Amino acid sequence: MAKEIERKFLVLNDSYKAAAVRKIEIAQGYLSTDADATVRVRISDDAAWLTVKSRNYGAVRGEWEYSVPVADAREMLESCCGCRIIEKTRYIVEAGNGLIWEVDEFHGRHQGLVVAEIELPAEDAVFAKAPFIGREVTGLPEYYNSSLAS
Repeated sequence: MAKEIERKFLVLNDSYKAAAVRKIEIAQGYLSTDADATVRVRISDDAAWLTVKSRNYGAVRGEWEYSVPVADAREMLESCCGCRIIEKTRYIVEAGNGLIWEVDEFHGRHQGLVVAEIELPAEDAVFAKAPFIGREVTGLPEYYNSSLAS
């Protein structure tokens, strides 16, 4: 089983834009928002994935991700996800020590919400907080993408 160890923070300012090394447009929808088995389909620029995530235990959860054809992902978004779709722009910011900040600017009904995530090699891994990092929201269900989509 693959494990995702991720911490999530609110963003204080837009300094991440100047620091970003890449910008990605994302549309993702949820086939299941059950806390024990979240299933999402995501299109990022010209690639698509189906992802299954287990329940969170702190900053850790199981994650399985599979590449799918973009055309199939579009069909799943249109026919299976209903209103459980979110769109966002992701900015990739290098965090040092091989770590990366993923800063998501949400669009549509969540316009104005900006959240930064950092994936870690271990729960107790030490990392430097970038100047745009605000309050930690790891483990707060209202900031899960699956909650935002519902």
